[in-house]
Amino acid sequence: MAGELNLALVTAPPEDSQITTAPFALTPLYAVLPQTHAAAQKEHLVLQDLANDEWILFGRRVHPVVHGAIMDAARREGIAPKHAHEIITAQPAIHLVSEHVGVAILTQPMALSVRTEGVVVKPLSDNSSCFQTCVITRTDDNSRLANEFVRSFLRRYAPQRLPPKQMELALSA
Repeated sequence: MAGELNLALVTAPPEDSQITTAPFALTPLYAVLPQTHAAAQKEHLVLQDLANDEWILFGRRVHPVVHGAIMDAARREGIAPKHAHEIITAQPAIHLVSEHVGVAILTQPMALSVRTEGVVVKPLSDNSSCFQTCVITRTDDNSRLANEFVRSFLRRYAPQRLPPKQMELALSA
């Protein structure tokens, strides 16, 4: 909004009339846990597998949509995390997991971007834990180059994009 960028790729962007969003992918949540964790050998995890652990999450002020969705899902499952360590980026989360402080719950790109020995990354199988990843631009940005890039980018990802109705169904599942 400061005008420093013409566009960005964002998971779960906030609703804002000053931003134009174009979804291009669904982004699931992943758990990052120590290799020694009891659930580390499971192919897919559910939040209940992490119920007795301390959680490492993006802070509410850093990523309110993702943080809120994780905590809402935990409440629905009757889970009260022992302690939620709030982080700003994925790197400290991975470090805390490697030090056996707790388990991290991150979006797929963040979880898969950092590799550390002794740490396992597993998808959460809860369908409600998927978020739209979008190309966002400022609504008042008339940059021809940015607009052409967005159109080209969306054409490139068109085969991978879900039709709007399927995306709505996936997000409401």
